[in-house]
Amino acid sequence: QLQPVESGGGLVQPGGSLRLSCAASGFTRDGYAIAWFRQAPGKEREGVACISRIGTSTRYADSVKGRATVSRDNARNTVSLEMNNLEPEDTARYYCAAEPLYEHCSLTDQIYTYWGQGTQVTVSP
Repeated sequence: QLQPVESGGGLVQPGGSLRLSCAASGFTRDGYAIAWFRQAPGKEREGVACISRIGTSTRYADSVKGRATVSRDNARNTVSLEMNNLEPEDTARYYCAAEPLYEHCSLTDQIYTYWGQGTQVTVSP
């Protein structure tokens, strides 16, 4: 069973940058679309960015558009989310999710079957 594992979270100052990674064996072999979600305390889970199985299609939430870049390295079975100009509102637990979608990806959480445990990102002075 596919088990995504996130890494790269931590404490970042406002205006800073970070790079989150999601890894799992089988990402490439079985053709999974990968999405990043986040959830802050007391808030609903929000889709942040996603990338299709071969990396030709990406989507971003309006809240991160222009500040985030999602990419994948299929040779290493990893997907990365790079975020710049971080704001306190970006503070949340970030989750990686995977689903064997054929062409595109989605920011709808109900679509995804496989989820990681998440990594905490805190943006604070």
